[in-house]
Amino acid sequence: MPPRQTPLPIRWLISDARNDAVLEDALRALPAGSGFVFRHYHCTADARRKRFDLLLTLAKQQGHLMILSGDGRMARLWGADGIYASPGALIGTSAECESLLRLATVHDAAEMRAANALCADAAFVSPVYETRSHAGAAVLGRAGFERLAEQAAMPVIALGGMNCERAAELGCTRWAAVDGAFGWAGSQLADKRGMPEDS
Repeated sequence: MPPRQTPLPIRWLISDARNDAVLEDALRALPAGSGFVFRHYHCTADARRKRFDLLLTLAKQQGHLMILSGDGRMARLWGADGIYASPGALIGTSAECESLLRLATVHDAAEMRAANALCADAAFVSPVYETRSHAGAAVLGRAGFERLAEQAAMPVIALGGMNCERAAELGCTRWAAVDGAFGWAGSQLADKRGMPEDS
């Protein structure tokens, strides 16, 4: 199946239990047309759906793409623009994901080969740098990220300890963040107060 024609965002926000409280402000602060991946694995099924619906409304108001970590059937039912999953979970999703973006999570060369074979629309390559949630875990680093990116048949999105400065160092166009939500939310709050972010 060929990749979708939906424009792929440059900046991505990934939801998590620890950034939940600032997601609304972060979504308002992101440039229009950014991407938002809703994970919220910590929630019960009912609470997860309720939180998704609330954030979906805001994301659409801001012109963002809303991606669900889940299967294609759930994504279509919930009104998401695509799904976020491992290459293995994306196998066999072509029919149920018609018109939806399929975004693969990639951590090594084997997963990149699988994502290529599936014609995924993009690959979230991680972890590029150490993150607070996986302190001390092995990371790709710049060299590892570049090796995987060179193997990709689709756009790659750097994930893991990313910020503007690191994205510039990597020379990568697209990147995603979890903890970056706090900085984006802070800029939104500063704008509301009419003060600089570091005040």
